[in-house]
Amino acid sequence: MTELPENNRAGKEAPSSAPDPFDLSNLRLSKSYTETAGVKKLLTTVPVRKPNPQDWVRVHPDPLMRENFPLIELKDEREEYVVAGTLVSELVGEFVSKTLYTTVNRQGVVSLWPVRLPDPDGREMEWHRSAREAAETAMTGWVRCKANRSLGAYEIFQANSCIAEPVWPELDFQQIIRIAFRDRLITSLDHPVIKRLRGLA
Repeated sequence: MTELPENNRAGKEAPSSAPDPFDLSNLRLSKSYTETAGVKKLLTTVPVRKPNPQDWVRVHPDPLMRENFPLIELKDEREEYVVAGTLVSELVGEFVSKTLYTTVNRQGVVSLWPVRLPDPDGREMEWHRSAREAAETAMTGWVRCKANRSLGAYEIFQANSCIAEPVWPELDFQQIIRIAFRDRLITSLDHPVIKRLRGLA
């Protein structure tokens, strides 16, 4: 009578020498995947808004990455529309002048921070002055900007820890503006926003 091999005497199968398909060393994504795969993140959306009060943000220090624009703000929708220069004289009173600062938060989200300019007579609300001060401070360090209604202005907080320098997109300011306002550029008095403001739609 043939004797069973030692490992099969108790009904056990011989151990397999095949590699475990669920070995984590073969499944986990390499931290350098994006570099090795040649992946490049495209910038397709640029919000136009003030920073979230919980966000640490930086403002691009290059003067070419900010500019003043005539903007119409729809408060209910929280949307900003830029007015073409040819319409400025016909839309006086409908728009406000704001500086758009290129910003980025710690999550790498690029946005445009609109800050209202002083009135032609030089008057400026504390809300706007403090927001401008926050944007200028953010050119050299990470800041948080939080509204204080009792103060009537924004409070500015600077990061004490050493946070890495921001990574800016490889786009110029015009390209960023084009992305941000691709559906919100007013070039005609027939634009739906203008008709709405004048009670024609």
